Amino acid sequence: MQFSILGSSGLSVSRVCLGSMTWGFQNNQQDANQQIDYALSQGVNFIDTAEMYAVPPSADTYGKTETIIGNWLAANPQRRKDIVLATKIAGPGLSWVRNGDPITGDAIVQAVDASLKRLQTSYIDLFQLHWPNRPNPHFNQHNPNKIRFSDINTADHTAQMLDILQGLKRCVVAGKIRFCGLSDDTTWGINTYLKLSEQYDLPRMVSIQNEFSLLHAKDWPYLIENCVHEDIAYLPWSPLATGLLTGKYLNEARPEGSRWTFSQPNKLYRNTDNVHLATADYVDIAHQHGITPAQLALAWCDQVDGVTSTIIGATTLPQLTENISAFATPLTPQALADIASVFKRFPAPF
Repeated sequence: MQFSILGSSGLSVSRVCLGSMTWGFQNNQQDANQQIDYALSQGVNFIDTAEMYAVPPSADTYGKTETIIGNWLAANPQRRKDIVLATKIAGPGLSWVRNGDPITGDAIVQAVDASLKRLQTSYIDLFQLHWPNRPNPHFNQHNPNKIRFSDINTADHTAQMLDILQGLKRCVVAGKIRFCGLSDDTTWGINTYLKLSEQYDLPRMVSIQNEFSLLHAKDWPYLIENCVHEDIAYLPWSPLATGLLTGKYLNEARPEGSRWTFSQPNKLYRNTDNVHLATADYVDIAHQHGITPAQLALAWCDQVDGVTSTIIGATTLPQLTENISAFATPLTPQALADIASVFKRFPAPF
């Protein structure tokens, strides 16, 4: 297993981060225990979760994933020191989470305390903001004019961000969290937080996790360049594009129990003609080079300059084994050239 430094935190994290959002809906406690045990046996030391999980989010599944991880930690207290544990506070919009209200400094403290209780631990290594209070160009909002940035009140949101940082500082001083990070945010978001942290002597954001894959690489190059020069760890989520890049949804297939079988139609915005054309070509390239389509997509993500650790997820142990093995052998120059030829034709297929 290879390791990288998590931005300015100094923490050493595996290049593979074990995602957990299926635990509590598609996977039960026993499944999660097996996945954690296997990942740790392969050198993975980085686990990512969120108060919102399991997915799809609902009042019934809220907090279940953290509870499952907490049960594992309670049964294996000696392993806590071996894990870099990351979780996230939900942003606004979910009625069952703090009435759907925006993130505030007080909400940070409340959420941290609740996560600590569910996780059955005394500290969180990386506490992240799951999405910002302001509208953001993620989740199919990235095409021009989907969001009107000029309608957003800069001063108001800057003040909110300052309040959030002050809440984070309260938790850092109390020893409840070690480091802070972002998720589903932008270059402006990163730099505004950095500016406020320096100006007011508040905790510094050390990482950001955004969607990033062969089918959705909009953060390259501008946001990732910013991360490199500002010492912000970049953590891709959904590197398989919700499973698309495995090829399992080609030809309108819907394998039983797969994510697309329970997602609402309006959530399947990645389901476009160009997505399937690109995926079919990537699947062919993988077969030509003797690896699985999932391994091709994950190995590609791992070799992108600026990527610190890639968040993977699986519903079965064989899937997890396949995914982790993708990071063991770099792609050949010919494989990268073949991938580049497809990427050039389909740079933004959804």
